Amino acid sequence: MYENKTEDLPVKAVLACVDTGEFDAEVSINELAELADTANAEVVGTIIQKRPAYDPATCMGAGRLEELKEQLEALEAELVIFDHELTGVQVRNIEQILDVRVIDRTTLILDIFAQRARTKEGKLQVELAQQKYRLPRLTGMGTALSRLGGGIGTRGPGETKLETDKRHIRKRISYLEAELEELKKHRSFSRSRRKKDGVLCAAIVGYTNVGKSTLLNALTDAGVLAENKLFATLDITSRAIELPDGRSVMLVDTVGLIRRLPHNLVEAFKSTLEEAAAADLILNVQDLSSLEIKEQAEVTDKLLTELGCEGIPRIYVMNKADAAPFTDTVFEDDNTVMISAKERTGFDRLLECIVKNLPETARRMKLLVPYDKGAFIGRIRQEGKIFSEEYAENGTLLDALVDIKLVKEAENYSV
Repeated sequence: MYENKTEDLPVKAVLACVDTGEFDAEVSINELAELADTANAEVVGTIIQKRPAYDPATCMGAGRLEELKEQLEALEAELVIFDHELTGVQVRNIEQILDVRVIDRTTLILDIFAQRARTKEGKLQVELAQQKYRLPRLTGMGTALSRLGGGIGTRGPGETKLETDKRHIRKRISYLEAELEELKKHRSFSRSRRKKDGVLCAAIVGYTNVGKSTLLNALTDAGVLAENKLFATLDITSRAIELPDGRSVMLVDTVGLIRRLPHNLVEAFKSTLEEAAAADLILNVQDLSSLEIKEQAEVTDKLLTELGCEGIPRIYVMNKADAAPFTDTVFEDDNTVMISAKERTGFDRLLECIVKNLPETARRMKLLVPYDKGAFIGRIRQEGKIFSEEYAENGTLLDALVDIKLVKEAENYSV
């Protein structure tokens, strides 16, 4: 069989795809090449076969697999990445024919997520997705998993190694789900606390590598890792910024989306993605320089709908305007703004749009409050914010952010 190479060195890989017409194979395999690059693989070749359906035993036809084997030998490649999910039996059969390691798109994405996870929650979510993906595939993964277990505690009824492994994985899945449920409760409590304290929240969502983290860094100096790679950021980051009207809003960076994102990953990251469903505003960031902008937008909109975000106001943030050739085709309004997060342009309009789309929780007002109404100034100070205060002949002149509960009363003193 094949030998495992050193993980640190770039692995020479060939991409394989069976085109059944289910999706655009050319576009998808180009994205797979980006994923491979992110995972430190050097793509040295691709192979696409048109078929009416996948071969249940080997996914790809026997003749094309022989052709792939010759290609692997000529290119000295040591890894094949299939652009769709494979069963355990298919992986075993293909590896026996090709004599190299074989993985699928989902395994590659899970590997990238495992590399990128930094927080405890992120690591738990990735492992849960990996274990759930691994469990139904154990059956086909070779004879090593069908031997009788050895040692104390495994003798007697004759539990097979496969059954032992499945039992361990199910036990681990239960533990991970319990841990994530506790973290979910904590996150839910934090969201409730923010709502109670009147903290406004805007979730930054969008396809992977559209510039969400670059935007967060540019607006808040958050220091989040921002690379020109897929899934550069995996863990949630929240930072507050002050808006032109004096209010503050919490910006929440979320995990990037991708076509055919594995179901187990969506489930594992549900609590993280739910930050968008609990937000007061969604900043839907799109890459103006991408030829796939329309398809990427559809992927994002579909997932937001699945998460129950239909009623939340959205701003379409058209990023990378500095690298886009057809910026004159974008019509800007209160819900659409063109920016370059890298060059930090268009931010003034973006902040104005955020102000207009957030629910009115406070209003900036100029007031002249009579001296005998000093207690009202104390309430404004307690519930809102006072930017400037000066004493005039008839009372105190205020430039203040007035909580919405006090606006009607404050209108009596409006200048």
